[in-house]
Amino acid sequence: MQKATFAISGMSCVNCAARIEKTLSDTAGISKAAVNFAMEELLVEFDENLISGEQIRESITKLGYAARPKAAAGELRFGVQGLHCASCVNNLEKKLHAAPGVHAAVVNLAQESAFVRFDPSAIDAAGIYDVVTAAGYQPVPEGQAREDESRSYRSQRNWFIFSLALSLPIMLTMGMHHNRNVLWMNLLLATVVQFSAGLTFYRGSFFALKSRSANMDVLVALGTSAAYFYSLFAFFGAFGEQGGDVFFETSAMLIAFIRFGKYLEARTRGKAGEALKKLLRLQADKARLITEEGEKEVPASLVRVGDLVLVRAGETIPADGEIVEGSSTVDESMVTGESVPAEKGPGDAVTGATINRSALLKVRVTRVGEETLLAQIVRMVQEAQADKAPIQRFADRISGVFVPVVVALSLVTFLIWFLALHEPFLFAFKLAIAVVVIACPCAMGLATPTAIMVGSGVGLSRGILIKRGSVLEHISRLRLILLDKTGTLTEGRPTLTDVIPAPGVDERQLLTYLASAEAHSSHPLAQAALQGARERGSLPDPVSDYREKGGFGVSCSYQGTELLAGNARLLEEAGVPASPIAEEAARLAGEGKSLIYLAAGGKLVGIAALADRLKPSSAAAVAEMRQLGIRTFMITGDQQAVAASIASSAGVDGFEAEVLPERKQQVVREYQEKGEAVGMVGDGINDAPALARADIGIAIGGGTDVAKETGDLILVKDDLMDVVRAVKLGRATLGKIKQNLFWALFYNILGIPVAAGILYYPFGITLKPEFAGLAMAFSSVSVVANSLLLKRVGKKL
Repeated sequence: MQKATFAISGMSCVNCAARIEKTLSDTAGISKAAVNFAMEELLVEFDENLISGEQIRESITKLGYAARPKAAAGELRFGVQGLHCASCVNNLEKKLHAAPGVHAAVVNLAQESAFVRFDPSAIDAAGIYDVVTAAGYQPVPEGQAREDESRSYRSQRNWFIFSLALSLPIMLTMGMHHNRNVLWMNLLLATVVQFSAGLTFYRGSFFALKSRSANMDVLVALGTSAAYFYSLFAFFGAFGEQGGDVFFETSAMLIAFIRFGKYLEARTRGKAGEALKKLLRLQADKARLITEEGEKEVPASLVRVGDLVLVRAGETIPADGEIVEGSSTVDESMVTGESVPAEKGPGDAVTGATINRSALLKVRVTRVGEETLLAQIVRMVQEAQADKAPIQRFADRISGVFVPVVVALSLVTFLIWFLALHEPFLFAFKLAIAVVVIACPCAMGLATPTAIMVGSGVGLSRGILIKRGSVLEHISRLRLILLDKTGTLTEGRPTLTDVIPAPGVDERQLLTYLASAEAHSSHPLAQAALQGARERGSLPDPVSDYREKGGFGVSCSYQGTELLAGNARLLEEAGVPASPIAEEAARLAGEGKSLIYLAAGGKLVGIAALADRLKPSSAAAVAEMRQLGIRTFMITGDQQAVAASIASSAGVDGFEAEVLPERKQQVVREYQEKGEAVGMVGDGINDAPALARADIGIAIGGGTDVAKETGDLILVKDDLMDVVRAVKLGRATLGKIKQNLFWALFYNILGIPVAAGILYYPFGITLKPEFAGLAMAFSSVSVVANSLLLKRVGKKL
């Protein structure tokens, strides 16, 4: 079988994807066809002796879609220095998309990072870095980017302190402009500020204009330059006696205030990505390797699969592995969000970066490097935070035309005040500068990514792993969730639920018979019965002459008495009547439970009922989903009676029983065709096709290998309440994004007219350019701070 991937264009909805899948699946020689509508991608498995890749492409073309084979894509993630606003993001994304061999490029302003998917045969990492550099930004390799982040934060702080220190003397001497020496000092200080702390805005403007785009740097450079150079010409008498007002404080304080805003923005943005940084800090630096020569301390990076490592109490486990010696409690809160340490013993799996709390452990390493759970989670969270939610397209469209519109408004402001209203030149000029510097495309650029960063971080701390940032937006709109039964609503294994002794028989005696008869059987029901008896305090006694009869049960000799344990047919064959408890047996069978009949010495002892029990949180989770306005439907391969019993106990709105695995995907499609946004919750393995088909696939009980899970959302724990938490988190995140976009727009809609002097005639109020710059800086900070409030939501989940 040959595998091939095609890029598909021309699809307008999921029905188009379904049409392609159906046509190809019905084509001779094709064993599998799966279309990813979101990524516009087709994965097909085919027999090259019966059909060729070109014939597959022609089949797709006949359906009205364009298809082209995709080369194996390379992926590159790196930091980007020099991003200042949403316009910078748009500019860099355009440049990257225009580069040959680049399939996709996403630039994240909040993270100051970029993710590029490319064809390695057409372009390499060095070529991508060259594109970034030519656009006026500095690419930073991923590992180095994390180190540079704290350096950047310190740099912003130092530049702010430097520019403020030089600007304050200019502010304090504003009333002393009659003194020529004071003006000389102001000129010197303003010049230093303008071409040191303000140089970054000139550099950004140069590259932006060179790329035929405009960003925040252009606005700041325009505003500060206008104030500085007007004052410079006025200082040297270029405007004669009438127009010679000098206001060096405007340009200097403007730069200082914007630097202050950038410092606060860097600080709050750092907090937005705190969850991921916290995770990265958990990695062990050292490992105690057990060798033939004895114990040896080595860097954790040198540990290899198969190595034996020693982990003392209080130390971090250096890599994923399996305990070979020792028992202890392990703090797995970084994986599961569960604060109570888990009991671990020989044979149990442990995860790298978790903490051994109480005793010495010897661990055999099973996974290292990029294969460890921590690396998988980090990669997944990074991808989620780099992803663009659909709602951000709105902000991108606005930021694309924002700067030219603001410059035009600034010019109009000047012309109205100076020519139409005949106000002094300097008055009109300062208002025009204020309009330029108060406008802020940064807030809109930060509105979505900061909320997604915080939201995905909150999810991470609760064991809710989000594969794409857009999932947080999509899950908030779900109104229908399909639930698999086994392992999702139920525990996924049979447990002893009822014990019904025959008249005159003691329950403890019945449990002892049950444990003794089933102790030697490997059948899942027998093992569950034995476990249930032990939990109720009954241990198995020795038996002899043990015989197992397929399809019936077991027989053995118990203290000289023949003991039977099996189905009703076993007792019927032995001539033991079950009529004394027939009514109870019928009731339990009607609830879909499996029954084990027991007889001793030719007399009925009683029955034990077993069932796949509902998880403790399932009913509560379903009830909460209903409160959130979400309907729930259960789909299962079990028989009707079992499904009806579980559905009734869970409280779901409906169910479908005796569903084959391939039918589950069809059920999802049927609901989608009715116009429903469908979520599917399953175990991520048997339900993989249905999870992939759903609008939001939720894999529950991801455990320790999240990379293998199909689905958009992975719940590490086996707790259905995490689905409720994920929906609440998605709705809270979308709410924050909308709030951020509203305030970013509201700020500009309100701020620009105020800066333009709309309040001057009624109230005599105008806004100084330097304070307009401060307002601009605080608008970005307020958006990031608002996103950080999502952490409060996390505490309530």
